[in-house]
Amino acid sequence: MSELPKTFDPAEIEQRWYAHWERNGLFRPERPGAQPWTIVNPPPNVTGSLHIGHALDNTLQDILVRHARLKGMDARWVVGMDHAGIATQMVVERQLNARQQKRTDFTREEFIAKVWEWKAESGGAITGQLRRLGCSMDWSDERFTMDEGFSKAVLKVFVELHKQGLLYRDKRLVNWDPGLGTAISDLEVETREVNGKFWHLRYPLADGSGFIHVATTRPETMLADMAVAVHPTDERYAALVGKQVRLPITGRLIPIVADEHADPELGSGAVKITPGHDFNDFEVGRRAGIEARDMLNMLDAKAAICQTSDGLIPAELIGLDRFDAREKVVARLKEEGFLVPWTDKDGNEHDAEPRKIQTPFGDRSGVVIEPWLTDQWYVDAATLAKPAIEAVRSGATKVVPKSWEKTYFNWMENIQPWCVSRQLWWGHRIPAWFAEDGSVYVAENEAEAQAQAGEGVALTQDEDVLDTWFSSALWPFATLGWPDDSDPTLGGRYPNDVLISGFDILFFWDARMMMQGLHFMKEVPFKTLYLHGLVRAADGAKMSKSKGNVVDPLGLIDQYGADALRFFMAAMESQGRDVKMDEKRVEGYRNFATKLWNAARFAQSNGIRASEHVEAPRATLAVNKWIIAETVSTVQAMDIAFADHRFDGAANTIYQFTWSRFCDWYLELIKPVLQTEGAEGAEETRQVAGWVLDQILVMLHPFMPFITEELWSKMGERPDYPIITAQWPMADARALDPEAAQEIDWLIRLVSELRAARTELNVPPGARLALHVRDAHADTLERLTRQNAALARLARVDRAEGEAPAGGALQIVVDEATYVLPLEGVIDLDAERARLTKAIAAAEKERDSLNARLSNPAFAEKAKPEAVEKARTDHAEKSAEAARLSAALGRLG
Repeated sequence: MSELPKTFDPAEIEQRWYAHWERNGLFRPERPGAQPWTIVNPPPNVTGSLHIGHALDNTLQDILVRHARLKGMDARWVVGMDHAGIATQMVVERQLNARQQKRTDFTREEFIAKVWEWKAESGGAITGQLRRLGCSMDWSDERFTMDEGFSKAVLKVFVELHKQGLLYRDKRLVNWDPGLGTAISDLEVETREVNGKFWHLRYPLADGSGFIHVATTRPETMLADMAVAVHPTDERYAALVGKQVRLPITGRLIPIVADEHADPELGSGAVKITPGHDFNDFEVGRRAGIEARDMLNMLDAKAAICQTSDGLIPAELIGLDRFDAREKVVARLKEEGFLVPWTDKDGNEHDAEPRKIQTPFGDRSGVVIEPWLTDQWYVDAATLAKPAIEAVRSGATKVVPKSWEKTYFNWMENIQPWCVSRQLWWGHRIPAWFAEDGSVYVAENEAEAQAQAGEGVALTQDEDVLDTWFSSALWPFATLGWPDDSDPTLGGRYPNDVLISGFDILFFWDARMMMQGLHFMKEVPFKTLYLHGLVRAADGAKMSKSKGNVVDPLGLIDQYGADALRFFMAAMESQGRDVKMDEKRVEGYRNFATKLWNAARFAQSNGIRASEHVEAPRATLAVNKWIIAETVSTVQAMDIAFADHRFDGAANTIYQFTWSRFCDWYLELIKPVLQTEGAEGAEETRQVAGWVLDQILVMLHPFMPFITEELWSKMGERPDYPIITAQWPMADARALDPEAAQEIDWLIRLVSELRAARTELNVPPGARLALHVRDAHADTLERLTRQNAALARLARVDRAEGEAPAGGALQIVVDEATYVLPLEGVIDLDAERARLTKAIAAAEKERDSLNARLSNPAFAEKAKPEAVEKARTDHAEKSAEAARLSAALGRLG
């Protein structure tokens, strides 16, 4: 046994133990024949650094991995990084720009070589940061979504889906990011409310008989209008359906069509239709018989005006940025009399009506997204989604919390074709080759494509790469040896046991893994999907750099230690709720670690050593029987919490047991036994205390790995048995002793009541009081005799015989007995009664004032929710305070 230093220094311990674990292969110890247990880490971007969300996500995963390892399983936490196509390309391009270079100064191969150079030099900083958090990942088999084995799986999946008709090329509207020059998914579009305008236009009927009025937030798109739609039942326009409009500026003739997309109740009831630049209009156009290949496109890849296929856009508009073109188009419409002015409430005319507009932005570029008609590769997500829906309905994959199932079903049942091509250079290049006649050949390599095309056919590979989420959807099985490993269970590791994920990537990643896993492995990718919330600022606001409320987890680790941050994350992780960041609580858990450290130092100084057995020692003293039973009950509660994925329940269970039961009560109750020479039961007590401390360390290890390993190593000589590979405690019900438990619980309640009453009545801490007992049963009197020394020490009372003398006294009732402690000469009874009376009046006044405010409907309706909640909390506190003070006054008699 090595003596512990006086002060607990997390930084030194963390660095030393993590290096020891990793160096000795303890994250994946050899366990032949053990039950496999597997979890995969959501691969962080190679560009990423540890943020507070990562800290939550990885803490929860590590808790489960360490718990499985302690349960004797062959636990493996698959780790790796995502190549992060858009993010990584942006980082490298920014570096080039800083040197007055750009991507197009290089060939594709040269640029990709520069990305690999960047990865080798700067990528993957997050892996070191995950180590600082204490993540026990299988670093010996770290994966990367662009490594050779994983890339092989990606290409195979693309080719197989194409063969099966589930992946195809199509011309459709996509979310086009002009800043990045690529298509992005719906999930990568961020909708923001901006101050915009609503322009009202009038289009002349081709026969000169009048006009039809439309309105738009994007007037420049009229350059590619192909129809005007009215509702089929709108009698105002019944006679116009089938007629034509001659568009201003371009002079294009377009039809008036009947379509239910037009709402008779909105505006004029007529809607301009630009199928090549609006998702709703695209569908209207198709219903009107316009093929996608015939839809007009008026924008290039940078969102500048380009000529439409009919050549009708005026030359002076070609090449203008879309927003510059908007101004020119509005000016010309006004000049030619086709702009309908908007009149405000004061009668003043304006070119447009001011409106709040929901506008789509690229979440990375920050540029306004354009719906753009282009050829892309699509996955038939609707077909792949059906088995994934059934898997959750049947319980093959259990979603925790269950409330997320409704959201999952709603999205999956309405899923759209998945655009998987991106106009980037960094990523998995699409394995498709084009011949000069437009024929497409999909194969895993160029030789196979050439064999399909035949000799002499010149082929050019598709320039696009795959969406990053396409490759990461294969993570649960492509990281474990597929497709080379033909074992459908991949060595018993597929399906994975659980996936921990933020709810915000449920559709980005989780649902897509379900689809791909079921399709290629014929089995769900994970048995349980646990979805946690976001980590928010203390006031509940979403963290953002612009708000200045982002919390750096590495800074918290520097200040309080990784164990404290991890415990905070677990204790605050309540199913279905977000985590509110609270640095004071992190500090509190650092104090918890310090309390455990001091408890271990107390144990060492009193001859308490590590236990040599997993089973509880034999006990005869009631206090030892009680703590053994409390330990077993704690193990049982922890087992249930882990089974239910109640991280907060598990964390708070071990916290309360360690702080309250073990440190505050057990160690205090055994001090007389340990510190009195020749005391009966001293050796038994040392053995029990050592065993209980060991069980605490093991149960706490998944949450606080560093301090527990340090204390485990210092409490006894066991170099070949580190806590990381120790054995989880057994919940042996035979160790329960109801009679001993009842006696010590009674003692704790009595001491607690006596301490509280002394405090309420301002009894000096050092004052010893006589304790008289009334109406006590015989077994209670026996308990008082047995626990006389503990009461004298912990409550500073001395047992007195006979009736209490007349006069003011403190009285409390515990079970059937009344305990009377005379206070004459100890405190000024009249002054104390006056103080309590005054305090009761103040508390009741504030309580009643708060009650009146809460009873006022105007307050409940108009006040901010946080103000109402604070008033409720304050009211409850003042009500409790008034009741407590009244009870104290009553005790004086």
